[in-house]
Formats: sequence, C-alpha cells, structure tokens
Amino acid sequence: MNTLLRSSTAEAVISSLGAELISFRRTDTETEYMWSGDAAYWTGRSPVLFPIIGAATGGEIKADGQAYKIANHGFARRSEFTLQEASDTQAVFRLSHSESTLAVYPYKFNLFLTYILSGSTLEISYRVENTDEQEIFFQLGTHPAFNCPIDGEGSFADYYLEFGQQERLERLFLNKTGQLINGKSDPMLGDGNILPLNHEMFEHDALVFKNVSSQSVALKSKLSAKSVSVAYHNFPDLGIWQPKNAPFLCIEPWHGVADSEGFTGEIRDKAGVISLPLGGQSTSSLTITFN
Repeated sequence: MNTLLRSSTAEAVISSLGAELISFRRTDTETEYMWSGDAAYWTGRSPVLFPIIGAATGGEIKADGQAYKIANHGFARRSEFTLQEASDTQAVFRLSHSESTLAVYPYKFNLFLTYILSGSTLEISYRVENTDEQEIFFQLGTHPAFNCPIDGEGSFADYYLEFGQQERLERLFLNKTGQLINGKSDPMLGDGNILPLNHEMFEHDALVFKNVSSQSVALKSKLSAKSVSVAYHNFPDLGIWQPKNAPFLCIEPWHGVADSEGFTGEIRDKAGVISLPLGGQSTSSLTITFN
C-alpha cells in the first residue's frame, strides 16, 4: 500500500513495504528526485537499514553466545510496516518485533518512521523503542537514492557533493565481495567541503566514512541550478554509493558500519552500535530538500 503526501510544491509517496520513500517530486515542473527502482541497476529507492548496516561476518549476528542468520542491511527494508496515522502532509509507520524478527534478531522493539512534508522539504524521523525485558543493541541507517543527473540535465561528472563544513575524510574500503570492511583506507578529502563525482570512484564499491563532522550533504551540478540536500541528526557515519555507471547516487547517513573482516564479536561489539536500556528509546532524523 502506498501513502501520498502533498504540499503546495511537492508530492511524496511512501510504500508500506519497508516504510520506503519511493517518490519525491516537484509538482510544478514534474521533476522527480528519487531513483525509480529500475532492476537493471538496483530495485531499492530509499530503504531503512535495521538492525544492522551492511553485512555481518558469516551472514550472522551473535547475542549471548547464540548465532542468528541475518540478511545484509537487516530485515526492516523487507518488512511490511503498519500505517499508524496519516494526513495530507504527515504519515507515521510502525514495525514491531514478531516471531519472524525474533528468529533473526533476538530483541523486542518498535521502529517508527514519521514523514512530514512542508513545501519542498521532507523530514523523516526514526524512533526505536526498547520493548524488551533487557538491554537491546542495533545499528540504524538510511539509503536514499537520488537521480543523478537530476532531471536529465548534464552528466554524472558535472555533479559534486558539498558538505556542510570542512572535512578530512578517510575512505574505508570494502572487500572484493563488497560485504565487509577490509582494513584498507585512503584519504578522500583533506580540509575541504567539495567532493567532485565520477563513476570511477565507485569501482571498489561504496565510499564509507566514519565520524563525519558535517550534518548535511548537498548534491549539486556545475551546470544546473537543480540540487538536493540531505541534512541529518544522530547519524555520525556516511556511505556514498552507486552501482556501475548507474544514473543515480545514494547518500546514506548511518549509525554504524558493516563488520570488518575477521570480526568475531557479538552484536553489542559491532562498530557504531546503539544500546538501549529497558524502556529506552533512540531518535534520529533525515531531512531532504530539493532546490
């Protein structure tokens, strides 16, 4: 089931499957900013990553000595969310633990996604509640894919990322399967806030950055006034990704990253993991604005 939000300048469509944003467009010019999900490149559009980000070593997580098989990026993106409430400009979706989630992730939880559309800005709030009788552990991430070029204007190489502040970014490399962090790194940006884009930079899969200082990243072009900005709160890490020569770019604020090769710890030991006490909750947000 899809839910439509409308403002004076924009429309957003959210699917109940994964509570995934599948369209965000400017209505006066019919400019679509979100990737279409064309299977020739990637069927995703803007999945939520929970309760892990990327891959787990051996395709499993461990908790209290027990192993649980879990898919890359977790199960939320493949789960049907319940629409809790909706209006013309706001929608709230909920995913709660079930027998199927407890089989792969041994904690009880509520995950809420709230979408609020105002003008050309869409705010997505994430809230995780611990409904268990014990402390719970998880990672949480975003994965929105934006058309690039935007509205077909120019080429991919005309675009660049503009960070909200000066950055020193070290890229963490993934292994040959694109699953686990292999321990290698390379300086990507030194004392600057502009990162030019080209297809070749993704030959070794995603760009993975930990502990990014900026709270926003904008996708801009040297040749067009159309742009999209992504602001975020409580997402300290960042992934940037596109499949080979794809006409879109993913800007992915995360709280946590994939396991490193050789990792043998439990979920509580994963990089960037969030822990919640009994009755606790964690909140994060992502705000997308088109120009």
